[in-house]
This record gives sequence, C-alpha cells and structure tokens, in this order.
Amino acid sequence: MSGEAIRAEGLCVTLGSREVLHDVGLTVPGARWTAVVGPNGAGKTTMLRALAHLVPHRGRVTLLGRDASAWSDRQRAQQLAWLGQNETGAQDLLARDVVMLGRLPHQAWLDAPSARDEAAVERAMRQTQSWDWRGRPLGSLSGGERQRVLLARALAVGAPLLVMDEPLANLDPPHQADWLGIVREHVKAGGTAVSVLHEITMALHADEMVVMDAGRVVHQGGCSDGATHRALEEVFGGRLAVHTLAGQWVALPN
Repeated sequence: MSGEAIRAEGLCVTLGSREVLHDVGLTVPGARWTAVVGPNGAGKTTMLRALAHLVPHRGRVTLLGRDASAWSDRQRAQQLAWLGQNETGAQDLLARDVVMLGRLPHQAWLDAPSARDEAAVERAMRQTQSWDWRGRPLGSLSGGERQRVLLARALAVGAPLLVMDEPLANLDPPHQADWLGIVREHVKAGGTAVSVLHEITMALHADEMVVMDAGRVVHQGGCSDGATHRALEEVFGGRLAVHTLAGQWVALPN
C-alpha cells in the first residue's frame, strides 16, 4: 500500500469546554512509519484517536482514500488496528482470548474462530514473543508481558493501518528493539504504521515525523531532515538536541 494512507483536513477536537486540537492538517504516507512526537499536552493522543475515528471531531479524515465516516465500524476495524495507551482489558481473560478479540471484525456474529483466525492469533503472539503464556489470565502478567499481548491483539487484525499510542510502555530495551523490528516488517509488507512515542531516539528511527505542540502540527518531515531536528528541538524548549551516534540519529539532553 503506497500513496496516501491517512489524510486530515481542518481537524478540531473539543473535550469538555476546551478545544484541544486546532485545525490540524496532515498527510500520512502509505507503506511508511510515521512517528508523532511533542511535549506533554501537545494533543498527540487526541489526534491519533480522531484519526482512528474514536473521538468526536470536526473536519475531515480520509482512510485509504475514503472518507472515514463512510466506513462502517466493522469495515474500519478491518482496515485500522488500534493499540491505545494504558489499555488493560478483562483481567480474567486468557492471553490467547485477548488476542483473539483482534479477529472479531472478521467474524460473523457468534461464529466460532476459524482456522484462519487461529493462525493469525498464533502468528501475532509468536511475533511478540507472548505465545508461551497464551493460557495465562491477562491479570497475572507483568506490565511488559501485558503490553506484548495487546500488541499481538492489534497485529492479529491483519489491518493495513497500524495505529499505536505509546506502544513502548512497560517494554524493556530488548523488547523495544523487537517492536521496532515488527513495525519495520509491517511497513516492508506494504502496511502503514503511525505511533505516538515519548522515546524520541526511537521515534527518530521512523521514516516520517509529525511534531506537535499546543494542539497543532508544527512540522512534518523526514526523520533525517535538519528541519525536522530543529522543529523537534524547538518544541522541547532547547532541552534536547539531535546528534548522530554510530550512524544513527539520537536525541540527547542539551
């Protein structure tokens, strides 16, 4: 999937009596990984939820060239897999059953899982190295283990659009590296990934970066572009600087 995956025009979101997203416009290219960064309160999560049609908004969002409001909930769930921030789920559900929830958009009402569903669940759990505890209740898992199960649930959907809010929460560095590999595999296969990240150095591994501040997109560009680095340094008030280290971009305290 190349070309344009997601587009937002004039996107505004009001929570309570306060407008938290102001006239946002952006284009997410297909078959690329786009990282969304910015200081706390910048509106990153709200924007992601609006793009995924999970929060009421004004303006226009298109997914895969089609107006997001034209998709049924089921159709949208087949095309866009969502991993939210601090999700928990039913603590007594077995890990495998949690991941199987990702297959619901593909199943008829009350139908038993098909062989295809079973294969998708196993594949996703092996990708996230969570297959070994498939028979354990979600509530018995550590924070990092639970996060890997929830990532597997998103992967099990098999959607071309993978949208993730703080997917690295509770993951140790080796499993953060594994997550990076999973995202790269998704993109290599023609999928599109969008992720909100607080880990700026990890975000700099993405193809594209959206920099947000005060409910607005202040910059969008390639992660290797000098203009992107300057925008990133500016929204964090000069408290970090982007450098190269061992041939990779890293963000270090300034």
